[in-house]
Amino acid sequence: MVEKQPSVVVVGGGIGGLFAANALVAQGLTVSVYEQAPALGEVGAGVFLTPNSVRQLQRVGLGPSVEKWGARVGSGSHYFRHDGAPIAPVQVTDSSGWNATFGMHRADFVEFLAAALPAGVVHTGHRATAFEQIGDVARVSFANGAAAEADIVVAADGIHSELRPYVFPPSRPVFHGSVAFRGVVPHERIAHWPADRWLMWLGKGKHFLTFPVRAGKLINYVGFVPADQEMKESWSAPGDPNVLRAEFAGWDLRIGSLLAQVQATFRWALYDREPLPAWTKGRLTLLGDAAHPMLPHLGQGANQSIEDGMALATILARANRQTAPAALLAYERLRRERVAQVQRGARENGMRYDSAYSDLGVRDAEIAAHAAFRKTLYDHDVVPGAQAAAAALI
Repeated sequence: MVEKQPSVVVVGGGIGGLFAANALVAQGLTVSVYEQAPALGEVGAGVFLTPNSVRQLQRVGLGPSVEKWGARVGSGSHYFRHDGAPIAPVQVTDSSGWNATFGMHRADFVEFLAAALPAGVVHTGHRATAFEQIGDVARVSFANGAAAEADIVVAADGIHSELRPYVFPPSRPVFHGSVAFRGVVPHERIAHWPADRWLMWLGKGKHFLTFPVRAGKLINYVGFVPADQEMKESWSAPGDPNVLRAEFAGWDLRIGSLLAQVQATFRWALYDREPLPAWTKGRLTLLGDAAHPMLPHLGQGANQSIEDGMALATILARANRQTAPAALLAYERLRRERVAQVQRGARENGMRYDSAYSDLGVRDAEIAAHAAFRKTLYDHDVVPGAQAAAAALI
């Protein structure tokens, strides 16, 4: 008799939760996703996809959607000093030369991740408020009075996760003194702007990034500037376009030409957390930002959550109801040091980007040398390690 695979409840309908659900369904598991918002969707703008996650999206059949909705970022990508002086090219391939780097609008990404799931898997309007384990059953309660039971619960509910405290004592997110102004500009308004490149300008305490999204129809921009006080982390706090323009006055004229077309912008305070010593307790585990929120300076937040989802699905495919808690611990062991390294790397790269150096020549040399780290990051394939971890459970 074949042991039945564990059933899974995923709390959180963002990129991490929806990709995990796709990966679990692809492995034949029964999955339900509960999202607190009344409808799926993402405000905000772009997310950057890199080869380490694109290979996982391809594995679950989402490669064509990435090609359709994404904007491939190519070899003209470059770093500049604030005045436009070139620093170094941007690494856009893995070490084999595979160019699988894409700009993606978050709303498009969420839409096609959700559309790929079977009908009835996603439940909106469910905000998790409590978790309990009764024998072999994991149970989540929601603010609307509903409850869901499964063999496993995956908390993919972000940096302010309601379920994280059931795994590890509450802790405060770490504010990093910076705010990002974010938004998109229709490419038709800035027709001169290249629609196939990731471009970044670096200055004292600030940096400015652009890359294309939605098949090149939109140019995503992010302006990182110092903040004089802590602000609540948000994807959608309104920003003032005139304040944004003033922050980058006197920089490369290309930035001014783009910012002249900005009519509305969002403001996002930059937080992460110290790496957690544990992600799992019994039948509850954490995924994505609930486990390892990171600064955006390696462009890896979404990519690491996709790696999480594929690792989890690969391991749970070989588990049953009885071995599920051991499988979750195997997933945690496989992922925790990898993402802690990326969290640390994102902090270090932020120092480079904001020119926290007395000698910018040293900074520029580090930016150029960083391509080697990017290759290692992008070469990573989480599946072989997950398969070995799963085999060890049997």
